[in-house]
Amino acid sequence: MTPEPAPDNGFYLDHVRLLIASHRRLTGRDLVDPALSPFDAAQYLYHAHFVVLSHDPTADPRFTYANLAAQARFEMPWREIVGLPSRLSAEPLVQAERSRLLAQVAMTGYIDHYSGIRIAKSGRRFSIRNATVWNLVDAAGHLHGQAATFTECSDLPVG
Repeated sequence: MTPEPAPDNGFYLDHVRLLIASHRRLTGRDLVDPALSPFDAAQYLYHAHFVVLSHDPTADPRFTYANLAAQARFEMPWREIVGLPSRLSAEPLVQAERSRLLAQVAMTGYIDHYSGIRIAKSGRRFSIRNATVWNLVDAAGHLHGQAATFTECSDLPVG
């Protein structure tokens, strides 16, 4: 199991470097202030008010990173969300739409302004808006998965 980001492990520094560099390379925008040291950037991202998630590039991708905002939104601590198949973040009825989105990102590198419905551990449904989803690609061009970030979300009515 991957340990939760903390000062003694650099807040998952290598993975956060990949998140930040891939986002910058593909979108032309900074995910965090580029003036921050790598350690400070990793700490900031883990504690950020916006959601950041990533998953691996396998056929049934599993979450590899979830900052505290993502853990709160999906109602799962690090030990539960990291390693979980990312398809389980969407209801079965919208998993096909989610799969099409991920295929589009795989081909184009990233997309902006994604909106969709997701589900928390409790069954609470919420909508996300204006999400950015991007490929995690290192400097050598190797694919390490995909990531997403969003700030706009709202709970949906029960029923």
